[in-house]
Amino acid sequence: MKHFIIFAVILFLITGCSNELAFKDQSFQKKTTLPCKENCPEITVKIPVAKNDPIVADSINKKVFSVLKEIIYFGEKPYTSTDYNGLLTSFIDSYEKLQKEFPNDTFGWEAKIKGSIKYQSESVLNIEINHYTYTGGAHGYQGLRSLLFDPTTGKSIPNAELFNDKEAFKAFAEKKFRAKYKIPANKSINATGLMFEDEKFNLPQNIFYTDKGLLLYYNSYEAASYADGPKELLLPYTEVNEYLAVK
Repeated sequence: MKHFIIFAVILFLITGCSNELAFKDQSFQKKTTLPCKENCPEITVKIPVAKNDPIVADSINKKVFSVLKEIIYFGEKPYTSTDYNGLLTSFIDSYEKLQKEFPNDTFGWEAKIKGSIKYQSESVLNIEINHYTYTGGAHGYQGLRSLLFDPTTGKSIPNAELFNDKEAFKAFAEKKFRAKYKIPANKSINATGLMFEDEKFNLPQNIFYTDKGLLLYYNSYEAASYADGPKELLLPYTEVNEYLAVK
């Protein structure tokens, strides 16, 4: 009987550990089959895939994949692919179709996407998507996407739900932003050449939780031109905890 109890306890512990949310990196790659001498079109994806807890993992994985579909596409609508291999194939297929229609033109397409766990606690999981795509033109586009989840349910956390008083936090963040980028308090937020819509300060589309604090990250074109690059503001938790509904 004693041995049976010990065995049951060990089995329980093993089962419990196996159901704990975890991540495993998966990589995908696709190259064109058309002949090319240099800058041969290629797409690579490395992404953390959730596992062990089926319901939570499925919710997280579906959201991550949907975001990549927003990033990796050519044309007016995202691809209809249902998995990563199909998504990469669709991207290369778009290139090859264009190349066949215009055989004398050079199209050095490229896409690189890398996802990573930026931050993880009992109340928030933050996945960062670092992406670069080029499908012609003067330059490609590089940016960061922040995906926030409740690690107990796998549901996305919208930016609006991060704060107990969003407007108060925005006012606080604007003061810090103006101080960092030397924008006079009595002047327009765009007085030094920034490009905030309607000449009003706004929180960025991407907010990251980091070990050092809350990071407000403005991708190119969101608050400044491509030439001026992204803008960012790191706010220590000691300064922002009072505004946070999710910590």
